[in-house]
Amino acid sequence: MDPRTKIAVITGAGSGIGRACALALYGDGFSVTLAGRRRHMLEETAAIAKAEPPRMLVVPTDVTDPASIAALFATVEATYGRIDLLFNNAGTSTRNIAVEDLTYEQWSNVVATNLTGAFLCAQHAFRMMKNQQPRGGRIINNGSVSAHVPRRNSTPYAATKHALTGLTRSLSLDGREYDIACGQIDIGNAATTRNEDTARGRLQASGRVEAEARIDVNDVARGVAYMASLSLEANVQFMTVMATKMPYIGRG
Repeated sequence: MDPRTKIAVITGAGSGIGRACALALYGDGFSVTLAGRRRHMLEETAAIAKAEPPRMLVVPTDVTDPASIAALFATVEATYGRIDLLFNNAGTSTRNIAVEDLTYEQWSNVVATNLTGAFLCAQHAFRMMKNQQPRGGRIINNGSVSAHVPRRNSTPYAATKHALTGLTRSLSLDGREYDIACGQIDIGNAATTRNEDTARGRLQASGRVEAEARIDVNDVARGVAYMASLSLEANVQFMTVMATKMPYIGRG
């Protein structure tokens, strides 16, 4: 493998946004480590790219399990010796459950996936980036427009995405002296299988249920690829990519 090839790690790479971004970064010359819970979905992503190790590496990973995350980054370090990009993409939600009906387990699962998992992945990447030569790298967190304005009945998701913004800012500040850049992409209504109900109808702030516009995941992937393409002297701190006609602007 060309030693100039940059190394990317993507969580939630087996479908949707993660898959689209893996394919885009691979097309831009990155070697991509695909992390996610379902091996067969990760292997499907690699098959679509027609890529084999070391250009694309499948590492089944559960981001709610600290040992699984540690094993992921140990594999990356053993295989490549460095990391240039982490895309913290894995996430989950409770989908339209009223706050008074949420269980502790439902809350805890969203926090463990969206926030603690992202932190642990970033921590491992930060350590590698700080100590490798040449030093530095980039971390991109998948926020959401819910990091700014929530939907109804989405307390755990909105809370973790707001917290992720704090993580992004803290990593960006703490990473300066080590040439580690951290930014966040806030996505609105990407057309994924997990978001199919949005096209049929979602509960609005008014109480009505209305269909919403969505965007192709490749539009999101181009945004991530742009952020990843910058030199470490430049950083997109926050980027919002959303459907032009979604009701996010003026929501409420």
